[in-house]
Amino acid sequence: MKRITTIMLITLAAMSAQASENSNYVDTKDYKQELSLNSKAAEQGYAEAQFNLGLMHYKGLGVTQDYQQAAKWFEKSAEQGFAEAQYNLGVMYQKSKGVMQNYQKAFRLYTAAAEQGYAEAQFNLGVMYDQGLGVTQDYQQAAKWYEKAAEQGHAKAQYNLGSMYQQGQGVKRDYQQAAKWYEKAAEQGGTNAQYNLGVMYRKGLGVTRNYKQAAKWYEKAAEQGDTNAQFNLGVMYYFGQGIKQDYQQAVKWFEKAAEQGHAKAQYNLSVMDKQGNGAR
Repeated sequence: MKRITTIMLITLAAMSAQASENSNYVDTKDYKQELSLNSKAAEQGYAEAQFNLGLMHYKGLGVTQDYQQAAKWFEKSAEQGFAEAQYNLGVMYQKSKGVMQNYQKAFRLYTAAAEQGYAEAQFNLGVMYDQGLGVTQDYQQAAKWYEKAAEQGHAKAQYNLGSMYQQGQGVKRDYQQAAKWYEKAAEQGGTNAQYNLGVMYRKGLGVTRNYKQAAKWYEKAAEQGDTNAQFNLGVMYYFGQGIKQDYQQAVKWFEKAAEQGHAKAQYNLSVMDKQGNGAR
């Protein structure tokens, strides 16, 4: 079972509440004026202005896009302990944007931000421990940091923590805990979590077996394009498990999965075609 390892830089659409409140990026159209104000404050050593200036260079707002300049200003802010800057600079070191790729530096920066309670950094630190990037692989540490981020509502961390509980990696295997964290992530729209929660309801792992709930979560994941969820939803429509039996709906979802190369869905379609079940 694969865990989510997406690492994203904080951009103007996802800034911290503190930074967005002071710089008002979302509503500001005169970026040149914003650039001038942040530049003056940044030169005077204001950490938040240095962070904002780094963002403007990163996105090319009011200035030519320049990752090296972005990294320069993030570093100045990070050195003053500004968590968002530490996080962003860590992403740049991990992704080699404006700086040479350096997992060890990324790890140290994520740690500094994570210890301040910054959820995105806690998640990324979990990923680093999970994959052994810049640090010796350590599932217990990965689970620890995923949990800290998960408790703050971080959906990807909730999914990854659920995965670790399901597999017994870094924590004692506990299907109830796995289902708990999958559900939290699923309710936020996490496709992988929705599918896994459907599996747990169908098999009765950590929850009372409930085909209706299984079909519900499969459908949510299927509508987001998850191939396995589409196939499983087709199976449930075919047998009428947790949902009214409907061969046409079964065909519909088998076809969606088959179009993505799902071999069992392709086979089921051929069988249904021979049987004359469903409209094709």
